[in-house]
Amino acid sequence: MVNKALQSAENKARLRDFENEREKSKNDFYGVDQEEIDQAIQTVSKAAGGKEVYFGIKKSPKSKVKFVQINQLNLGYLMEKEYFKNEEMKFLFRVMPYIAFRSNCIVEDITKKNAIPITQAELAKKIGSSQPTVNRLIKQLIDKGIIAKAETGREGVSARSYALFLNPNIIYSGDRDDVNETLQMIFKKINIKPLFRNLPEKIC
Repeated sequence: MVNKALQSAENKARLRDFENEREKSKNDFYGVDQEEIDQAIQTVSKAAGGKEVYFGIKKSPKSKVKFVQINQLNLGYLMEKEYFKNEEMKFLFRVMPYIAFRSNCIVEDITKKNAIPITQAELAKKIGSSQPTVNRLIKQLIDKGIIAKAETGREGVSARSYALFLNPNIIYSGDRDDVNETLQMIFKKINIKPLFRNLPEKIC
Protein backbone atom coordinates (compact mmCIF):
# COMPACT_ATOMS: atom_id res chain seq x y z
CA MET A 1 0.00 0.00 0.00
CA VAL A 2 2.82 2.37 1.00
CA ASN A 3 4.74 1.45 -2.17
CA LYS A 4 1.71 2.29 -4.32
CA ALA A 5 1.31 5.68 -2.62
CA LEU A 6 5.01 6.46 -3.13
CA GLN A 7 4.82 5.41 -6.79
CA SER A 8 1.76 7.65 -7.31
CA ALA A 9 3.49 10.63 -5.69
CA GLU A 10 6.59 10.07 -7.83
CA ASN A 11 4.51 9.91 -11.01
CA LYS A 12 2.76 13.18 -10.10
CA ALA A 13 6.12 14.84 -9.42
CA ARG A 14 7.45 13.72 -12.82
CA LEU A 15 4.32 15.03 -14.55
CA ARG A 16 4.71 18.39 -12.76
CA ASP A 17 8.35 18.63 -13.84
CA PHE A 18 7.38 17.80 -17.41
CA GLU A 19 4.67 20.51 -17.49
CA ASN A 20 7.07 23.09 -16.01
CA GLU A 21 9.73 22.22 -18.57
CA ARG A 22 7.25 22.41 -21.44
CA GLU A 23 6.01 25.84 -20.30
CA LYS A 24 9.60 27.07 -19.95
CA SER A 25 10.44 25.83 -23.45
CA LYS A 26 7.40 27.58 -24.89
CA ASN A 27 8.30 30.86 -23.24
CA ASP A 28 11.93 30.56 -24.36
CA PHE A 29 10.73 29.97 -27.91
CA TYR A 30 8.64 33.13 -28.03
CA GLY A 31 11.23 35.11 -26.10
CA VAL A 32 8.71 36.36 -23.50
CA ASP A 33 7.19 35.03 -20.32
CA GLN A 34 3.63 35.24 -19.08
CA GLU A 35 4.46 38.03 -16.63
CA GLU A 36 5.69 40.25 -19.47
CA ILE A 37 2.52 39.52 -21.46
CA ASP A 38 0.30 40.38 -18.47
CA GLN A 39 2.19 43.64 -17.89
CA ALA A 40 1.84 44.61 -21.57
CA ILE A 41 -1.91 43.96 -21.48
CA GLN A 42 -2.29 46.05 -18.31
CA THR A 43 -0.31 48.93 -19.86
CA VAL A 44 -2.39 48.97 -23.06
CA SER A 45 -5.64 48.64 -21.09
CA LYS A 46 -4.63 51.62 -18.93
CA ALA A 47 -3.83 53.67 -22.05
CA ALA A 48 -7.26 52.75 -23.44
CA GLY A 49 -9.00 54.15 -20.38
CA GLY A 50 -9.37 50.87 -18.55
CA LYS A 51 -11.21 49.16 -21.40
CA GLU A 52 -10.70 45.48 -22.13
CA VAL A 53 -8.16 44.96 -24.90
CA TYR A 54 -7.44 42.10 -27.28
CA PHE A 55 -4.34 41.09 -29.16
CA GLY A 56 -4.19 39.25 -32.45
CA ILE A 57 -1.96 38.56 -35.40
CA LYS A 58 -2.56 40.88 -38.35
CA LYS A 59 -3.92 39.07 -41.39
CA SER A 60 -1.49 38.79 -44.26
CA PRO A 61 -2.26 41.27 -47.07
CA LYS A 62 -1.63 38.38 -49.46
CA SER A 63 -4.94 36.83 -48.44
CA LYS A 64 -7.35 37.36 -51.33
CA VAL A 65 -10.11 35.00 -50.27
CA LYS A 66 -13.54 36.19 -51.44
CA PHE A 67 -16.36 35.72 -48.95
CA VAL A 68 -19.68 37.08 -47.74
CA GLN A 69 -20.86 37.16 -44.14
CA ILE A 70 -24.39 36.32 -43.09
CA ASN A 71 -25.52 37.94 -39.87
CA GLN A 72 -26.95 34.83 -38.27
CA LEU A 73 -28.87 36.55 -35.47
CA ASN A 74 -30.49 39.09 -37.80
CA LEU A 75 -31.36 36.49 -40.41
CA GLY A 76 -32.74 34.20 -37.71
CA TYR A 77 -34.83 37.06 -36.32
CA LEU A 78 -36.36 37.83 -39.74
CA MET A 79 -37.01 34.14 -40.38
CA GLU A 80 -38.81 33.84 -37.04
CA LYS A 81 -40.99 36.73 -38.17
CA GLU A 82 -41.63 34.74 -41.40
CA TYR A 83 -40.33 37.75 -43.31
CA PHE A 84 -39.00 35.77 -46.27
CA LYS A 85 -40.62 33.47 -48.76
CA ASN A 86 -38.65 30.34 -49.63
CA GLU A 87 -37.98 31.56 -53.17
CA GLU A 88 -36.59 34.84 -51.80
CA MET A 89 -34.18 32.95 -49.53
CA LYS A 90 -33.09 30.79 -52.44
CA PHE A 91 -32.55 33.87 -54.61
CA LEU A 92 -30.38 35.57 -51.95
CA PHE A 93 -28.24 32.46 -51.65
CA ARG A 94 -27.76 32.28 -55.41
CA VAL A 95 -26.64 35.91 -55.75
CA MET A 96 -23.98 35.64 -53.02
CA PRO A 97 -21.17 34.77 -55.48
CA TYR A 98 -21.75 38.13 -57.20
CA ILE A 99 -21.62 40.48 -54.17
CA ALA A 100 -18.68 42.88 -54.49
CA PHE A 101 -16.34 43.45 -51.56
CA ARG A 102 -17.24 46.48 -49.42
CA SER A 103 -19.74 48.02 -51.85
CA ASN A 104 -22.15 45.08 -51.37
CA CYS A 105 -23.23 45.68 -54.95
CA ILE A 106 -24.30 42.76 -57.14
CA VAL A 107 -21.75 42.78 -59.97
CA GLU A 108 -20.74 40.81 -63.06
CA ASP A 109 -17.32 39.71 -61.77
CA ILE A 110 -16.18 40.12 -58.15
CA THR A 111 -12.52 39.53 -59.11
CA LYS A 112 -12.27 42.77 -61.09
CA LYS A 113 -10.98 45.91 -59.34
CA ASN A 114 -13.65 48.15 -60.88
CA ALA A 115 -16.47 45.63 -61.05
CA ILE A 116 -19.50 46.59 -63.14
CA PRO A 117 -23.00 46.38 -61.60
CA ILE A 118 -24.93 43.55 -63.16
CA THR A 119 -28.23 44.10 -64.97
CA GLN A 120 -31.27 42.08 -63.99
CA ALA A 121 -31.22 40.35 -67.37
CA GLU A 122 -27.55 39.37 -66.90
CA LEU A 123 -28.23 38.23 -63.34
CA ALA A 124 -31.05 35.98 -64.56
CA LYS A 125 -28.60 34.26 -66.93
CA LYS A 126 -25.94 33.92 -64.22
CA ILE A 127 -28.22 32.15 -61.78
CA GLY A 128 -30.13 30.15 -64.40
CA SER A 129 -33.47 31.80 -63.89
CA SER A 130 -35.92 33.71 -66.09
CA GLN A 131 -35.82 37.49 -66.23
CA PRO A 132 -39.48 37.91 -65.17
CA THR A 133 -38.81 35.78 -62.07
CA VAL A 134 -35.65 37.73 -61.18
CA ASN A 135 -37.44 41.04 -61.75
CA ARG A 136 -40.28 39.96 -59.47
CA LEU A 137 -38.01 38.70 -56.67
CA ILE A 138 -35.86 41.82 -56.77
CA LYS A 139 -38.96 44.02 -56.50
CA GLN A 140 -40.20 41.95 -53.53
CA LEU A 141 -36.83 42.23 -51.76
CA ILE A 142 -36.63 45.98 -52.50
CA ASP A 143 -40.07 46.40 -50.93
CA LYS A 144 -38.80 44.44 -47.89
CA GLY A 145 -35.64 46.55 -47.51
CA ILE A 146 -33.23 43.69 -48.24
CA ILE A 147 -32.15 45.06 -51.64
CA ALA A 148 -31.79 48.70 -52.69
CA LYS A 149 -31.65 49.99 -56.25
CA ALA A 150 -29.63 53.04 -57.32
CA GLU A 151 -29.37 54.56 -60.79
CA THR A 152 -25.94 54.33 -62.45
CA GLY A 153 -24.25 55.94 -65.40
CA ARG A 154 -22.98 52.69 -66.80
CA GLU A 155 -21.12 53.25 -70.07
CA GLY A 156 -22.25 51.48 -73.21
CA VAL A 157 -25.80 51.04 -72.00
CA SER A 158 -28.33 53.30 -73.69
CA ALA A 159 -31.27 52.45 -71.43
CA ARG A 160 -31.38 53.65 -67.84
CA SER A 161 -29.42 51.21 -65.70
CA TYR A 162 -29.36 50.46 -61.99
CA ALA A 163 -27.03 48.98 -59.40
CA LEU A 164 -28.43 46.56 -56.85
CA PHE A 165 -27.14 46.57 -53.25
CA LEU A 166 -27.68 44.12 -50.39
CA ASN A 167 -28.59 45.34 -46.90
CA PRO A 168 -25.36 44.84 -44.88
CA ASN A 169 -27.35 44.15 -41.71
CA ILE A 170 -28.28 40.81 -43.29
CA ILE A 171 -25.50 39.95 -45.76
CA TYR A 172 -22.18 41.78 -46.09
CA SER A 173 -19.00 41.29 -48.07
CA GLY A 174 -16.42 43.23 -46.07
CA ASP A 175 -15.35 44.25 -42.58
CA ARG A 176 -18.46 44.47 -40.43
CA ASP A 177 -16.72 47.05 -38.21
CA ASP A 178 -16.06 49.32 -41.19
CA VAL A 179 -19.19 49.37 -43.34
CA ASN A 180 -18.95 51.45 -46.51
CA GLU A 181 -20.38 54.94 -45.78
CA THR A 182 -22.21 55.16 -49.12
CA LEU A 183 -23.83 51.80 -48.39
CA GLN A 184 -24.93 53.06 -44.98
CA MET A 185 -26.56 56.10 -46.60
CA ILE A 186 -28.39 53.92 -49.14
CA PHE A 187 -30.03 51.90 -46.37
CA LYS A 188 -30.37 54.71 -43.80
CA LYS A 189 -34.13 55.18 -44.21
CA ILE A 190 -34.77 51.45 -44.50
CA ASN A 191 -32.83 50.55 -41.36
CA ILE A 192 -34.85 52.93 -39.14
CA LYS A 193 -38.10 51.07 -39.90
CA PRO A 194 -39.46 49.28 -36.79
CA LEU A 195 -38.58 45.74 -37.90
CA PHE A 196 -35.00 46.64 -38.81
CA ARG A 197 -34.58 48.89 -35.79
CA ASN A 198 -35.27 45.84 -33.62
CA LEU A 199 -32.66 43.60 -35.27
CA PRO A 200 -30.48 41.84 -32.64
CA GLU A 201 -27.28 43.22 -34.21
CA LYS A 202 -27.24 46.58 -36.02
CA ILE A 203 -24.02 47.18 -37.97
CA CYS A 204 -25.26 50.26 -39.82
